[in-house]
Order: sequence, then structure tokens, then C-alpha cells
Amino acid sequence: MTKVLELFTRYKPLFFNGTLNTLKISIVATIFGLIIGLITGTIRTLPKKNGFGGFLQKVVNLLISAYITLFRGTPMMVQASLLFYGFPLFLGVDVDKILTAYIIVSVNTGAYMSEVVRGGIISIDKGQWEASRASGLSHIQTMLYVIGPQTLRNILPATGNEFVINIKDTSVLNVIGVGELFFAAKTVAGQSYSYFETYFIILIIYLLLTTVITEILRQIEKRLEGPVSFELKMGNQQQV
Repeated sequence: MTKVLELFTRYKPLFFNGTLNTLKISIVATIFGLIIGLITGTIRTLPKKNGFGGFLQKVVNLLISAYITLFRGTPMMVQASLLFYGFPLFLGVDVDKILTAYIIVSVNTGAYMSEVVRGGIISIDKGQWEASRASGLSHIQTMLYVIGPQTLRNILPATGNEFVINIKDTSVLNVIGVGELFFAAKTVAGQSYSYFETYFIILIIYLLLTTVITEILRQIEKRLEGPVSFELKMGNQQQV
């Protein structure tokens, strides 16, 4: 244990910067992934149209399905490598490591959140859609004022879980040299030759991060607990 403490003290700046980068990538990617998921998940639940509009809708849904299948069905490590090394090769454009990290983790999160959002919307009682239409609300108004708020509350646990997953999954970004926590550990281990002690330190850091964040999210969920669904009254009034 003494050696672990000495190692941590000696390389504390590296561990700190690695932890900070891990958190930044995870937070930003979860936010952008949620936005992607909200957009794509909502599009996939739109009422079916006829004519040319229906054709466009099918094309868009097909593209979204392909996107979800691709990013959920392949390893993030491979995706990051293809983006980072592929752009200079085929487009002659160098992509920054950190930018690559943000993009890859965001689109991965978006692929998973798309299904979560879609499921959250579908789970809302159909009676609320019917009551909204009977009250004269358009589809967009119904999504904004009735269905949307409930969906956001319902998907909060899944969003928090995705954030925790991102904290752990950023470790694969070391393959392109992103200075996150695992990359910092590899650097420390290579310099000190204390492999067991180094990886034990980041194990504790990862565990602390995920445990604390999970508890914070649990407390937020408790504060947001309330009526399961919104009641829409006929007439000119909406009650939440």
C-alpha cells in the first residue's frame, strides 16, 4: 500500500489530467448523444405519411436504422481508429485526437439513446395522444407539452447509466493516444515499471467516479419523482 501511495503522489498530475479528460469527454459526449437520441428517436415515432413525404420518411428512417446498427454493432475502438486514421488517408485531413474522441463517444451514445428515447415515447399511454388531438393540439405541441416532458423523465435513469458507461468506455480511446485515465496509467506504468500498482490506482479512481456519480443521479431521480403521467383535461386547460 505504501508503494501505491508513493506512486500516486509522484504521478498525481498525470492521474489528475487523465481523470479530468475522462470526465470532460464523458459529460460532453453524453449531452450531445442525448440530443442525437432525442432527434433520431422522435423522428422514428412520427406518424406515417403518404406520397412523397412518406417516401422521404422511409429513407430517413432507413438511414437512422443503419446508423444505429453500425454504431451499436461495432467496437468503439475500431470506430475511433477508422475515423482518426481514415480521414488523413482518404480526405487528406488530419483530425485532432480529442475531437475524434468527442465525435465517436457522442455518436455511440446517440445510437443507444435513440432506442431509449423511442421506447420512452412509445411507452406513453396512447390515450394521452388521443386526448391531445381532441383538445386541438398538433403533433408538435403534443410532443413539446405532453409527451416530451414525460419521456425526458422516463429516460433519465438510462441517460445516467449511459454517462457511467461512457466514463468506463473512454478507456478504449487510448488506442489513438487520447490522454484519458487509462492512457495516463499506461504512461505511468511504462515509466515506473509498477504495472500492478498503477492499474490498481486507476481501478480505485474509476470505482470512485462511477459510485459517486451513480449516487448523485439516484438523488436527482428521487427529487424528480412525481405523477407517472400528465393529465390532459378537455378544453382550454392543460394540467401537469
